[in-house]
Amino acid sequence: MLLFFIVAFVPLGIVAAFSIKTAEELIINMVSNQLENVADDKTALLEKWISERKSDIKVVAGSSILKSMDPEQITPYLQLVVKNYEVYTGFVVVLNDGSVVFDSFGKLVSYAQKEWFKEPMVGKLYISGISLDPERKESVFCVSAPIVGDNGDVKGVVCATVGSRTILSIILRVSLGETGECYLVDKEGTFLAHKEPRRILTENIAQSESFKNIFGGGHHRRIYTDYRGIEVLGASRKIAGTEWYLVVEQDRDEAFMSADKLERYVYVVIAFSLCGAIILSWLLSFYVVNPIRTLSEAANIIAEGNFESALVKSTRTDEIGMLYAAFGDMAKQLQAKQHSLEEKVDLTQAELEETDVRLKKTELAAARSEQFAALGRLAAGVTHEIRTPLASIKLFLESVESEIEISPEYEEDFQIAMNQIKRIEATINRFLDFARPQEPVFSTIDVTQLIEDTMLVVRPKANQQETIMSQITNNDLPKIQGDKKQLGEVLLNLMVNALEAIANRGELTVAASRSYTEVGGHPRDCVRIDISDTGPGIEAKNIGRLFNPFFTTKVSGTGLGLSIVYSTVQRHGGDFKVKSIVGEGATFTVFLTAQSSEEIKEYGKGTDS
Repeated sequence: MLLFFIVAFVPLGIVAAFSIKTAEELIINMVSNQLENVADDKTALLEKWISERKSDIKVVAGSSILKSMDPEQITPYLQLVVKNYEVYTGFVVVLNDGSVVFDSFGKLVSYAQKEWFKEPMVGKLYISGISLDPERKESVFCVSAPIVGDNGDVKGVVCATVGSRTILSIILRVSLGETGECYLVDKEGTFLAHKEPRRILTENIAQSESFKNIFGGGHHRRIYTDYRGIEVLGASRKIAGTEWYLVVEQDRDEAFMSADKLERYVYVVIAFSLCGAIILSWLLSFYVVNPIRTLSEAANIIAEGNFESALVKSTRTDEIGMLYAAFGDMAKQLQAKQHSLEEKVDLTQAELEETDVRLKKTELAAARSEQFAALGRLAAGVTHEIRTPLASIKLFLESVESEIEISPEYEEDFQIAMNQIKRIEATINRFLDFARPQEPVFSTIDVTQLIEDTMLVVRPKANQQETIMSQITNNDLPKIQGDKKQLGEVLLNLMVNALEAIANRGELTVAASRSYTEVGGHPRDCVRIDISDTGPGIEAKNIGRLFNPFFTTKVSGTGLGLSIVYSTVQRHGGDFKVKSIVGEGATFTVFLTAQSSEEIKEYGKGTDS
């Protein structure tokens, strides 16, 4: 089988890996070329559009109307330019001393400190970065040029605010599947144009690999993680004459859809081939290898002298069937010879051996009986041997405490001794409660009141360890029939266990609600009580053993508490569930049926038996 797998699957795996790798390389090259072409086209279009704006502003700055610096001539001229070109949102004309000649925005403030004023004053054309116009809700930028007089001196500056809605709608629209996108960023990585307007000038790609691919030196990765945390393929171009960068990207998952499909097909072929190989191997094993192995095992059995077990039969008529028949004849001949030799064995020796075997069996049975008898006597006397002296010691100490004044230095030792005696007595009583549980005395119980009474008992301990206790109960809880004392001990035991698990500063929540459970295969109206803590939780391997007698994870525990709790709930016709996540706490859920005491008694008898 191993040789078959090597011969069949190693070449197939190599071919599959090579095919997938080749397909991925082809897809990367194809998509990268497509992205490069789109980036080149969009960049050329944007550069041409910006060049046109530069030409426009040069023409406007060189007109005789602006050189006149006459507001009455400039105003209608620039308004006409705004109306005809439909890309300019306004113009500002400023003299070389900073005074405003024309301002279509009506601000009429000093622009002498503006960058778009300073650059043209030294004879340079200026293009600003992109900003967001809150009134028009579009991206805009400024283009300014010097107004040069006939003598060659700079008389002033004209600044045009350019709206980019029309050109950017064309730039951002790309045909690259469903996930392809194009956006514009500055040298800091801040979005200047994006299909989602909320990202413009508020978010950037500085922390993504897209930024490293644009501005980083060295080899650029063809597949990288973009600003959304998604793997993409992309291309970027710098817009000539600006500090703007155009980025075109497409999600890797969409680009590699065909390669992923090919990979799935390869896996399906490998899976079918593996199933075929397993079936072929099974057929070979079933029809050839297993029969030969059976003959080999039969030969070993004959070598041990067990002829009866070595007899094998087959209904096959091929070579395997003939081999089985020959082996059967040989086994019968050997068996006949063995029988003839056994008849010559001394009968007395056989009787002695049989007697020896019986004697050994009798001795072994006697030894086992003695062990069981000793164990029974130990179990019967352990309670009496411990309780009687313990009771005497307790009575003696109580009489000493009442009749003799104990000095202060021995008071603490005396209390420790009394507490240890009470602890031993509680352990014995718990063992007896487990061995001979008391029959419940049924009465009508208000579950809400039962929970409140129990929480009142454990609240001092919770306050001491700074644990928050909370109670959540519904108003429609039905009354239940049960032994109030025993059920109170159940809740008390579970709450104390929860507090011991929490240790300090945790939360203990007791919730009661109406629910349904099955008793004897029939649905029953019941009350569900959830006791949840925020302790360390219970490991999954221990949950199934929680209710086993003497199982405990505590250093000083007896392992009978939860066993008694489980037995009490069962005698009340209820159910018990445990849910826990290590590190997050545990929830013990008790289901108590709202039924008559007679029904619960019958169920409890069935459970005890």
